[in-house]
Amino acid sequence: MEIMDYIEKGGIIVYILIFLNIIGFTIIFWKFFTIPRKRAMIEKIKTKINKHNLATLEIQIEYEVKRLESGLTYIKNIASVAPLLGLLGTVYGVYQSFEAITQKGLGDPTIFSSGISIALITTIAGLIVAIPHHIAYNHFISLIDAIELKAKKEIIGEE
Repeated sequence: MEIMDYIEKGGIIVYILIFLNIIGFTIIFWKFFTIPRKRAMIEKIKTKINKHNLATLEIQIEYEVKRLESGLTYIKNIASVAPLLGLLGTVYGVYQSFEAITQKGLGDPTIFSSGISIALITTIAGLIVAIPHHIAYNHFISLIDAIELKAKKEIIGEE
């Protein structure tokens, strides 16, 4: 079976997962190229703020961190929703299997194999989408936390 056969067999749920994957990876690539280096953010804050106003420094650091975090909620939501969509496909596939058994009886085991196939395909697709998004989200949060810590240490520590 080719990949398009699996996608078609998985149905609308797999198409939704593909759409979410495209959105998520677009944001992931955007974040890889737009999260500034630690030094750049620190210099940006230094140029914007009067160094003698500690409260303003903390507010500016928080503001810059929030700007860095923009878009990460989408990645986190995709990582959370993708396995649930896969599970929905699993339930739907099992339901189809039981419907086939109800209508045609238990005589032929291939009667319910189509539903089980849908169940497995959607589960796999959900996990394939979720895993890299979960890894990327954790990576970016870790990076931003390090930037924030360094900014606070260098800028506020200079006071």
